[in-house]
Amino acid sequence: MPTLSEVVELVHGWYPPGTADDWDAVGLVAGDPDQEVRTILLAVDPTIETAREAAEHGADLLLTHHPLFLRGVHGVAETTPKGRTLGVLARAGCALLTAHTNADHAHPGVSDALAEALGLEHLAPLRSEGGPLDKLTVYVPLADADRVRGALAEAGAGRIGEYESASFSSPGEGRFRPLEGANPAIGRVGELEVVGEDRIEVVLDRPMRSRVIRAMLAAHPYETPAWDVVELADSATAPTGAGRVGDVEPTTLRQFADDVRRTLPETPRPVLVAGDPDRDVRRVAVAGGAGDFLLGDALGSGADVFVTSDLRHHPAIEFVEQGGPALVDVSHWAAEWTWLPQVEARLVRAMDTVETRVSTICTDAWRFRGGEG
Repeated sequence: MPTLSEVVELVHGWYPPGTADDWDAVGLVAGDPDQEVRTILLAVDPTIETAREAAEHGADLLLTHHPLFLRGVHGVAETTPKGRTLGVLARAGCALLTAHTNADHAHPGVSDALAEALGLEHLAPLRSEGGPLDKLTVYVPLADADRVRGALAEAGAGRIGEYESASFSSPGEGRFRPLEGANPAIGRVGELEVVGEDRIEVVLDRPMRSRVIRAMLAAHPYETPAWDVVELADSATAPTGAGRVGDVEPTTLRQFADDVRRTLPETPRPVLVAGDPDRDVRRVAVAGGAGDFLLGDALGSGADVFVTSDLRHHPAIEFVEQGGPALVDVSHWAAEWTWLPQVEARLVRAMDTVETRVSTICTDAWRFRGGEG
């Protein structure tokens, strides 16, 4: 039988703690690293219900997506909900391990599981961290450079780590002679023109190449701009990042939303949709959990619909008004539950002597709809 430390090492190999967001709290929460692990229960949330299920099932480890502690605590007395949860696990000899945003960013990870459950193919990160990149170079008259830089940033180019609108510019001179039939924005047909220009360079995620080029051409004042795209060397590691975008069989927004409802575990919370029910859907972006931080990335992804959870009123309205993808807002718990069978399958392949179980207890905060008793 593997020890707890061996299981932790395995899980951390799949979901490195160093890739978690700075505010997150992941890793081993409780348990003796030397204890043997015979049975593992997987759940989205470390609640009193899932702790009791782990104890009743004789689990040696409860592996959850969400952390038990995200803020500093000064005690774990069972006078508090979190203390009671930890107490149940401790008395049962059950350890607690968490993989949260490190599992969100991993490949495969939480968003991969949601995407695959919804039938997406040809997946790429919605916000790349190590995926394939392009570099776009374009030459723009000095007076129009800021407008073009802004259009590139709005289309999603120039995002590097936790920075956006990143670009490099160098001044120079552009020379050209408009020929018969041309309609030059600057200069006259038949005359050699010299124009002060900025050479603007930006990096972009390769999946958004078409959208960025269209935005650049729409903002550029020239009838025939000079530009080029270079594919940068791929990272040596598998592409990681937040969210996923991929293709589905052509359908309508109404039918797609119904497929989402039938695919995800049932909860009292309905599937909410913003958009034209008859809109064509061929490309879909997803983000497991609360994904409103990816709205800008979804807007520049070329997706027809963005599936995520916990969208807020005003950002959702503003997003729809920009004419981007439709929105499908689903239960946070249901979306992330799709990850559990994926992790279970990996555990079984890696440790065939360990018994695994996926909790089906719905720990969604919303328990019933008004008027239903």
